[in-house]
Amino acid sequence: VTNDGVTILKEMDIEHPAAKMLVEVAKTQEDEVGDGTTTAVTIAGDLLKKAEELLDMDIHPTIIAMGYRQAAKKAQEILDSIAISASDKDTLVKVAMTAMTGKGTEKARKPLAELVVEAVKQVEENGEVDKDHIKIEKKEGGSVDDSMLVQGVIIDKERVHPGMPKKVENAKIALLNCPIEVKETEVDAEIRITDPSQMQAFIEQEEKMIKDMVDKIVSTGVNVLFCQKGIDDLAQHYLAKAGVLAVRRVKKSDIEKLSKATGAKIVTNIEDLSEEDLGNAGRVVEKKISGEEMIFVEECKEPKAVTILVRGSTEHVVSEVERAIEDAIGVVSATVEDGKVVAGGGAPEVEIAKRLKDYSESISGR
Repeated sequence: VTNDGVTILKEMDIEHPAAKMLVEVAKTQEDEVGDGTTTAVTIAGDLLKKAEELLDMDIHPTIIAMGYRQAAKKAQEILDSIAISASDKDTLVKVAMTAMTGKGTEKARKPLAELVVEAVKQVEENGEVDKDHIKIEKKEGGSVDDSMLVQGVIIDKERVHPGMPKKVENAKIALLNCPIEVKETEVDAEIRITDPSQMQAFIEQEEKMIKDMVDKIVSTGVNVLFCQKGIDDLAQHYLAKAGVLAVRRVKKSDIEKLSKATGAKIVTNIEDLSEEDLGNAGRVVEKKISGEEMIFVEECKEPKAVTILVRGSTEHVVSEVERAIEDAIGVVSATVEDGKVVAGGGAPEVEIAKRLKDYSESISGR
C-alpha cells in the first residue's frame, strides 16, 4: 500500500499510448527532481483534456502545441520572478519536510528532514549534488526515530573470519577489485604426481602464493580490507592472524562509495597496492542490526559519500520511509543546485494561472 505517485504508475498495466506518455512524465519528474510526480501527471492530464476541447473547436494540433510551448516559456519566467533564495539550513529542512508530507513519516518528519539536509550538504561538491553518493540502507526493527546518518558507508556484510577484530579504530582502508586467491590457469593442464612429497610441495607452493599476497597487503599498513571479489579460506586465516578486518564480495557501487567516503583508491592488482592507495576512517565496526551483522565505516573526515540507515517497525513502514527520504533527497538536491524555492500549497500554480490569463489577452490569433 502506497500513495507515492510514480510507484503506483509503475505497478499499473497501462497500454494506451497517451496514458503511457503520462507515465513517462511521472518517471521524468522523478528522475529530474525526485518528487512532484502526482502534480506533474495531474497537470499534464488536464492540459490534454483542454487540448481535446480545442481540437473539437477545429483548432489545429500544431497551433495548440505552439500555444502550450509559449505558455510554458512564460510560466517559467513567472516562476523565476516569484522564487526566493534558499540556501540556509532552515529553509532546506522545510523543503525536505514538504516532500515527505503525506508519506507515512509525519511523526518523525523533522528529524528525518534534518538527516536528509545534512546528507545532501555533506556530499555537495562545487554547487552540485550526486544523489548516488547518498546510500539508503534499510532494516526493519526499532522505530522510525532510530533512523540515523552515518558519516561514511554501511556495508550489509559481515567479517569473513570470526578471528578478525570486530572493531578497528583509526582504520587504514584498502579497496581491492581483484580476488585474494590463487589464479586458475586459462588452459587445461594436467599435473602428474608420482609420490606424496610432490603433492606436499604443490600444496606448500599454493600456500606460499596466498601468504605472499597477504604479506604484500599487510605491509602497506592496512587494518581494514574491502574486496569486490573472493578471499581464499587460507588468506582469511592469515589476514585474521595479522589483525585485519576483511569483507569480501562487496558490491561495485559500495566500493565506489567507500572510495568517495574514505579517500581510498580502488586497486585492481595486489602487487600495485601501496600506502598511498589507503583511505581513512575514524572507526570501522561490525554491528548487529535486527539480528544481521553489518559493517559500519564511520567518522570519515569530510566524506563525499554518506549513508542514511532507515529503521521502522515493519517492512512496509521501512519501504514507505525510504521512498519519502528518496523524494526529499531529490528536492533538497535540486534546491541546493538551483538555490531557489517557491511557496507551496498550490500558490505558485494559482499565480501562474492568473498571470497567464492576463498574458493571453495580449496574444493575437487563436
